[in-house]
Amino acid sequence: MTEGMDSRLRYRVRAALDCSVVVDNAVRTGRRRKVGLLVARALLVLGSVVTLIGVILLAACLRDDLAIERRLGKATAEVVSVSYQRTVVRFATPDGAVHSPSQGVLYPEGLEPGQLVRIEYDTADPELARVAERTWTLAILPISTFLLAVWAVLLPLSWWVRRRL
Repeated sequence: MTEGMDSRLRYRVRAALDCSVVVDNAVRTGRRRKVGLLVARALLVLGSVVTLIGVILLAACLRDDLAIERRLGKATAEVVSVSYQRTVVRFATPDGAVHSPSQGVLYPEGLEPGQLVRIEYDTADPELARVAERTWTLAILPISTFLLAVWAVLLPLSWWVRRRL
């Protein structure tokens, strides 16, 4: 009789242990799924922030162009220096003042030091100048290409993280 009770007890203990393994695995899987979901959402939030910055950058270019067009001044400028961060030009306004925008000229692609170039500037703020006939639309292609690349990486990565974690 003790042997029969002993085998029943062993069976119940073994069944209980098997259930605890299943429950333990379920808890781990649930926690892992939450982490994967949080990481995937964080990647999407990161992509959204980068997209917002790109849109704000385009809006800033448009705002600067509208300010220049509102009070348009034209001049011939000499390209003083060209670097990765900015292209510095020097030009004279009709009142005889010589200006060299500290932030450089807008849309400077293809300029070289010593070159003379036509520029347009804001007469109320000569620090705001752009190369003549170049507008904010030149920024659309590089910004949209960058954003497309960001989302081409983040969307599959987000999907992969949700599947794997």
